[in-house]
Amino acid sequence: MDLTAKLTILERMLAIYDRFVAEFDLACEKYCAHCCTANVTMTTLEGYRIFAHLETSGGLERLEGMAGLSHPDRFRPEISINRMADICARGGDPPEEQLNPEAGPCPVLIDDACPLYGVRPFACRCMVSARNCGQTGFADMDPFILTVNDVFLQHLEHIDAQGYTGNFADVMQFLANSENRSRYSTGRLGLPPEGLVSNQPVFVLMIPPDHRARIQPLLKEIRSIQV
Repeated sequence: MDLTAKLTILERMLAIYDRFVAEFDLACEKYCAHCCTANVTMTTLEGYRIFAHLETSGGLERLEGMAGLSHPDRFRPEISINRMADICARGGDPPEEQLNPEAGPCPVLIDDACPLYGVRPFACRCMVSARNCGQTGFADMDPFILTVNDVFLQHLEHIDAQGYTGNFADVMQFLANSENRSRYSTGRLGLPPEGLVSNQPVFVLMIPPDHRARIQPLLKEIRSIQV
């Protein structure tokens, strides 16, 4: 599958998710940036979408020194979500991931507003709450939304199975290099550099038994996407 097709599928999946989450009564609003941290992760496909947006909007300077602006102890995954699901399905123990809640804000956040909001990573898009996180200290998320989030994250990785997953800042720093971008766009990536991990296809979806029937319409929508 070429990159244009992957980007088209990504856009259609995001549209499906937006329709789904719009059915819930959420407290999220502009300038509510409690969840906009330096710990956000994403795929190279999502990163390429952001890069393409910045290239056409004239905002590439936002990439300069992004890794340096992000917290040095930002979250860097050791495995992707599909790899974790695969390990768990086989009865193994995935590595314990270390996340520093004090890693600070996202490096592109400006006055509690996101200049990349329209093309933000799915990990940002799916971080929703029924109550203001600043008042509660945590995101109040319906358990079914959590399940749907995992399923979408797994499918997004599946689309980008030949790419990488990593911290937002690390993926964008990687794609800021024109040679890396060219290798990615032509499907010539090899082993991931330090800070990024390899993606893999979906082998098993992480869906609790009590959500399996309810999620079927969404799965049908995802699987019906054609380009």
